Amino acid sequence: MYELGQQVRVDGCPVLQRYGVSDDDALSVGLTCGGTLDVFVEKVTSETFVQLDEVASAIRDDTPVAVATVVAGPEERVGRRLLIWSDRVDGSTGSARIDHAVSTDAAGLLGAGRSAMLTYGPSGDRRGVGLDVFVESFVPRPRMIVFGAIDFAAAVARLGGFLGYRVTVCDARPIFATASRFPGADDVVVEWPHRYLKNEADAGRTDRRTALCVLTHDPKFDVPLLQVALRLSEVGYIGVMGSRRTHEDRLVRLRAEGLTDREIDRMSSPVGLDLGARTPEETAVSIAAELIAQRWGGSGARLADGGGPIHRP
Repeated sequence: MYELGQQVRVDGCPVLQRYGVSDDDALSVGLTCGGTLDVFVEKVTSETFVQLDEVASAIRDDTPVAVATVVAGPEERVGRRLLIWSDRVDGSTGSARIDHAVSTDAAGLLGAGRSAMLTYGPSGDRRGVGLDVFVESFVPRPRMIVFGAIDFAAAVARLGGFLGYRVTVCDARPIFATASRFPGADDVVVEWPHRYLKNEADAGRTDRRTALCVLTHDPKFDVPLLQVALRLSEVGYIGVMGSRRTHEDRLVRLRAEGLTDREIDRMSSPVGLDLGARTPEETAVSIAAELIAQRWGGSGARLADGGGPIHRP
């Protein structure tokens, strides 16, 4: 790879190179298996990547941006790139039709915080082959907003931070919502939950990776908050704490406020997977397990009781 990098520095021609190790070779040095790795090597200068400073600034400022680079295809297009922001697109692959297809697909990946290799035909058709585009998404940490400054919220905040979320705890009661009670949170906000969530959504600070954990367990907080939350299509997870009886009462109140069954079905209530949890920490694990299962399509069942691959494609 080093030698290839030196070559590309000299001739300026980007290269997609595949490296691999056979299973037998891997086992001989103590690895459990072989495998392959594709590496795209390109020369980066102010002329070849004119938007590099802008991309670096966006990453520092937690502004989402995706870089879509043609890594394989016709020689004149390899190394060309598009920059996809939430409100604009810069650059070109050399084809307006391909630009449109790539920018649309990359916007979806950016919204989900995912990177991926995409393949297109010469005219931008998605079922074609011949043009490989790597989309690398640079996004801030996903958000977890925990409503309700209770002991369970402290445990959920700690575990949310461990999972990589930027955690905010919000409660309207200043005597409970203090930074000293929630050292695991990045932010502690004193505000009515429904007002805070609406303001955050209006400002574009929620997306499909955002997880809302409603632990207030009080109708005067829950119902106005859920009226806002269940109508936010870009929010990925809405978990609400409460007993079966509390859940049934909550459904009646939400329907009385005009929410539809389709909107209500987005709510995970009672929140979490059935782990038999009792303590705040165990309950936090239950909620985290449901979050992970929803994100990756897991069933929540014991792996020992199943068959087939552990990791789904």
